Amino acid sequence: MTPSRRDFMRFAGTGGLAAFLAACDWRGPRAAKGLLRAAEKANQGIEERLLRHLAMHNAASDGPLAGAALPRYFISPTVPLWDEAARGRWTLEVSGLVRRPLRLTLDELMRLESRTQRVDHFCVEGWTAITEWTGVRVSTLARAAGVMPQAAFVDFQSFDEDYHESWDMESALHPQTLIAYGWEGRRLGPGHGAPARLHSPIKLGYKSVKYLTRVAFLPDNPGGYWSDRGYEWHAGL
Repeated sequence: MTPSRRDFMRFAGTGGLAAFLAACDWRGPRAAKGLLRAAEKANQGIEERLLRHLAMHNAASDGPLAGAALPRYFISPTVPLWDEAARGRWTLEVSGLVRRPLRLTLDELMRLESRTQRVDHFCVEGWTAITEWTGVRVSTLARAAGVMPQAAFVDFQSFDEDYHESWDMESALHPQTLIAYGWEGRRLGPGHGAPARLHSPIKLGYKSVKYLTRVAFLPDNPGGYWSDRGYEWHAGL
């Protein structure tokens, strides 16, 4: 039986790490940083094993799509818009530990093998919505770019200020982890991450980076916008 997130949190709490962190800010005092890094790495490994997601997720077939009720979220003061006059044509860079770096326009991305999936979107705030996404599997991009064996993490970067989140390789290559350009039968709009965004039902919503510009395959974990602020890094379901 696969343990739930609640089971994991109850399990992790028995280690006393939460009590230790409560005595200082989440990064801890300078003298404790080495210990905290070691504990964080061990905790990450436990979470990855407990929350390993190998199955395919499907939302309830009789449930309505979220539509306009799906909240918009970004960290910029206003909705991020790609300004072609200032930045040139939008492209998605696929780089890092790859043999064939890619730079894809939206048209080129849309010509790749695509998938449409009706799945749940899980928010860290506790709500869930049924959504439908169309896009290209990250695994398809990984094959096209020729990812090297040394790559262990994938960092998804955006033009929404400095927002980014990194994923473990197994989750990034899950068949339901998409670079989405379509949402509920239409082209993805600015409020939900256009021109393209990450989405997967196997992680909490803040891991699904919007307004993508780069997919970087890396040897080390670069953290993430929210995970660097105390949120769970793995955030698996």
